Amino acid sequence: MDTAIRRGVPEGAEERVAALYWEAFGRKLAPALDPPDTGRRFIAAHLRHDRGVTALLGDRVVGVAGYRLGDRGLTGGGVTDVLSTYGVLRGLPRLAVLALFEREPAEGELVMDGIAVDADHRGAGIGGRLLTEVAAVAAGHGCHRIRLDVIDVNPRAKALYERHGFVAVRTERTPYLRGLLGFGAVTTMHRPVTAADAQGTEETP
Repeated sequence: MDTAIRRGVPEGAEERVAALYWEAFGRKLAPALDPPDTGRRFIAAHLRHDRGVTALLGDRVVGVAGYRLGDRGLTGGGVTDVLSTYGVLRGLPRLAVLALFEREPAEGELVMDGIAVDADHRGAGIGGRLLTEVAAVAAGHGCHRIRLDVIDVNPRAKALYERHGFVAVRTERTPYLRGLLGFGAVTTMHRPVTAADAQGTEETP
């Protein structure tokens, strides 16, 4: 069975997408959203279905790429949601950690919010196909650039982005975050959106 790429998170797939996200980014998210079961439930409850591209094998999501346009990204949940889930005393420091992950797009910019692919399906080109479709989304919204951040402990992701036209523009050393979040540097990468991106290669339901 072939893997299909489609825009949006299918209804009913929220828990599956949250599980993939936690598998990929749980080490980084843990200080804000632990314990894992609570974190996955929080992500699932506050997903924005129109801010992701998914890879489907049959009706099972095996990959997802999130992005932010304007003030909306794939993963949501505001101050009230965090405090109601974790309580005020435990919630306030978690909000401070979540604030570290906020990345507002500039005018004409789409910001990538990470790619997560099921471990059993890595190496099959799914990440690249998700990136291609995200570029088509950016073109369709009139964006001229895609931006993303990649951490120093994820060289495989950085290599994927480089193969798909992303170029590093700056690296911020963050040694103070290594103990808390597990990484000590963040590299910002840019990729221009071209006319060829508008065509896309995948189905749009």
